[in-house]
Amino acid sequence: MNDPANTPMDTSADADVRIELDGPAGTLRVSGPGLPVVELVRAPGTEPADHVPIGTRKAALLTLTVDGAPAGLRPARGRLLRRSYRVDAVVGGVRHRLVPCSYAESRLTRDGRRLGTLVSSGDGRVDPEWLPDRAPEPLDVAVGTALAAAFGTGAAPWWETLGDIVAELIP
Repeated sequence: MNDPANTPMDTSADADVRIELDGPAGTLRVSGPGLPVVELVRAPGTEPADHVPIGTRKAALLTLTVDGAPAGLRPARGRLLRRSYRVDAVVGGVRHRLVPCSYAESRLTRDGRRLGTLVSSGDGRVDPEWLPDRAPEPLDVAVGTALAAAFGTGAAPWWETLGDIVAELIP
C-alpha cells in the first residue's frame, strides 16, 4: 500500500491546499486532499510579534505536528543576513529548510535538494513555484506551505538592511 505522504503529487492542485492562519491566536493549520495535516501553535499567553505571521520565531514557544505526531522546528533568529531568516523542520527524519533567496521568495529544500520557491507576505496565502523536474511529495507541500505561511518569505540583502540601520542613526 502506498503512503500518500510520500507519493509525488500533481502540483496543479495547489489550489486545494487549505491554509488556516490566525496570527493573533498563534495557530496555523495546513491541510488538503492527499496532504498530511500540519499544525503549528504558539504557546498560549505569549504576546505576538507583529513582524512574524505566527507571532514568534522562538522555537521554545512553538509546537509543530504533522498528522498529530510531533516534529522538530528550528527557526533562526531573523537578524541581519538573509540566511538568519531560515527555518528548519524535521519530520520523520526528513529535513525541510526554507531560506530567503530574494526580497519576496524563499527556497524550499528537502534534505538539501531544492524543490522550488514559495512566496508569502504573511497574509495566510502561499504561492509555490515547484521545479518541473522535482515533483514535491505531499509532505513537502504541506510542510513548506506551513513554514512559508507561519514565518513569511523573502528578506532584504544584508547590505540594504545595514544601510537602513545606519540611515536611522544619522540625524
